[in-house]
Amino acid sequence: MKNRIFVLSGKGLALTMVVALGLASTPVLAEDPADETGVDQETPDPLEGLNRITSGFNRAARTLLLNPIAEAYTKLTPPPMQESISNVTNNLTEPLTAISSALQGDEENAGAALERFMINTTVGLGGINDEATEMGVVARVEDLGQAAGKGGAGGGAHIVLPILGPSNMRDATGDVINFFVNPLSAATTVQKSIAYAENKDSIEAMSRTSVDPYITERDAYEQNRRYKIYNGAPPMADFSMDEEDGKN
Repeated sequence: MKNRIFVLSGKGLALTMVVALGLASTPVLAEDPADETGVDQETPDPLEGLNRITSGFNRAARTLLLNPIAEAYTKLTPPPMQESISNVTNNLTEPLTAISSALQGDEENAGAALERFMINTTVGLGGINDEATEMGVVARVEDLGQAAGKGGAGGGAHIVLPILGPSNMRDATGDVINFFVNPLSAATTVQKSIAYAENKDSIEAMSRTSVDPYITERDAYEQNRRYKIYNGAPPMADFSMDEEDGKN
């Protein structure tokens, strides 16, 4: 279950895949997301016209640029090397998870992230091997957007970024902060690039079978982010509203 990416240079190449990665692993929670009070909350989308244009551009970029790169990577890179690269980049993102978890008051996950980083950096030979998982220290990725969401910050207007893909004002702000202040942010983008390569077929299938790819990607992104903010256990209001809709 991986996340997102971009293309241009270095950090750029990874960020291009942002759009897809959140989508392939998106669990569908409810047709009408609701907040803790059970009140329906539709995704604010005042920029829909511009977003649709950008979304179309991004789909073309995936077809012409990202997919060939992803296919070349999976074909030319031996599976053991792919696993090692993934392990190293995952390890370098653990400090961001630790900081984001600490901001949420989640000391347990913050400690686990730091423990994973120390174990895999030393015993795991710089992160090449995921020895922490073998020892039972399980990873749960967190980022600044999740931290802000858990703290009560709404997503704000949905926005589709060129190359970067679907986001919202809260998450985009978190990504920008991470990009400029985190010396390991390049590892995050590489991590998400690898994730795109692994989930490319599922992502493309989602767009092909959708009547309106833009709405599908927008709702998938927003629901996936909500799912992650609550660590897979969103408020029961999300489910209760869905059940009530089914009775009508």
